[in-house]
Amino acid sequence: MGVIDQLSEYVAAASGRNLPPEVAAKAKHHILDTIGAMVSGSKLKPGRLAIKYARTQRGKREAAVIGSNLMLPAITAALVNGILAHADETDDTHWRSRTHPGCAIIPAALAIGERENKDGRTLINAVVAGYDVGCRLTLALGVRQTGWHSTHSIGGTFGAVAAASVLAGLDAQEIRWALSYAAQQASGVRSWVADSEHIEKAFDFGGMPARNGVTAAVLVQCGFTGMADAFEGEKNFLAAYSPSPEPQKLLEGLGSRYEIMQTSIKRFPVGAPIQAAAEALELMQQKHNLRPESVAKLTVRLTRDGAETVNNRLMPDINLQYIMAVMVLDGGLSFDAAHDYRRMKEKKVREMMARIELIGDESLFQPSAPRPAVVEVTTPGGESLREHVASSRGTPENPMSDEEVEKKALDLMAPVLGDARSRELMDKIRALESAATVRDLAGLLRKA
Repeated sequence: MGVIDQLSEYVAAASGRNLPPEVAAKAKHHILDTIGAMVSGSKLKPGRLAIKYARTQRGKREAAVIGSNLMLPAITAALVNGILAHADETDDTHWRSRTHPGCAIIPAALAIGERENKDGRTLINAVVAGYDVGCRLTLALGVRQTGWHSTHSIGGTFGAVAAASVLAGLDAQEIRWALSYAAQQASGVRSWVADSEHIEKAFDFGGMPARNGVTAAVLVQCGFTGMADAFEGEKNFLAAYSPSPEPQKLLEGLGSRYEIMQTSIKRFPVGAPIQAAAEALELMQQKHNLRPESVAKLTVRLTRDGAETVNNRLMPDINLQYIMAVMVLDGGLSFDAAHDYRRMKEKKVREMMARIELIGDESLFQPSAPRPAVVEVTTPGGESLREHVASSRGTPENPMSDEEVEKKALDLMAPVLGDARSRELMDKIRALESAATVRDLAGLLRKA
């Protein structure tokens, strides 16, 4: 059997698969975490613009647009909700594939699950299959071989189509065609790094791939046929996007190594390379009662690529110097502070940012702990304080508990949905395996 045969049969069998309990539990964490990102994202600029776009659209009332009273075709709802899911940096990350899988896969799964009136267990299984396919796809391309192509939108597209195909009830042959239609849509260039407002980035990482995946599944559901092997056939997708693709990586550990288990949930609403640094500073504040006047100089050491990603960026939630500065000034980090463009220009903040040095130090990197941080503080009296976080809370090496995931989600959702509705939503996700219909979730996510 070829790669496409084994992969499509794996996805086709997903709805009836008995997942290990820890995998199902992790999937529920990521569903809740991504919903939290969508709900909070509905109030940020990318989310507000996405909902504004949604109000210009018409069509069959198939799926809810989160944070609004709109019901739209599943394809459009997936697009809008995907943008909400990556309206900021609260969504999950997968280190090995360098992707944000949840912001594409889960909006696609929710939209098609609501359209098809699927049950909660099928939703969980579809999401797990989506992570398995989407994350492996970029590994098959070779993360370092894709040049300026955006691994986020490409992996998200294939993850979304896998999840959508499970919920659409496609068989193995139909999934081959759906993957081919995903290949025709998968695109993106890394010019999003110059986006100063996280708007195009939200479209590239979340909205576009979620839409692509649902589009491919719905086309095949309507009878579209296509090329049967997008990965090893004539002029195939992998060869087009990588000079040295490895198709077999799509199958490595399939059914035993679940990529959702290798995906991180962020504790702080900031870019992934800042997570360990923020945790190290928080620990230092707790141990030493650190005050702004105690900081003459603050040095952060990250791996080289992490430092390049977050060095003095225009967006506050991925600007390490700004995040460290407001944490020192405020004694912690709030969601509002992490997204406050105005505060980035305040004199007090700029003065604190000037005391912060970021160093790219490749000697910190360990395969078992790829995103570490060392934070060093020098006090006005010359005392040196140091904190090293190898694996921040929420990484596969240091996972968050049920209570921690729910606390984060409640903090994100309650300001938008209210405490009571947010807690009801969390109760339903906690018992998602027994939910008769995905529509029960969607009803709680619409604007009251």
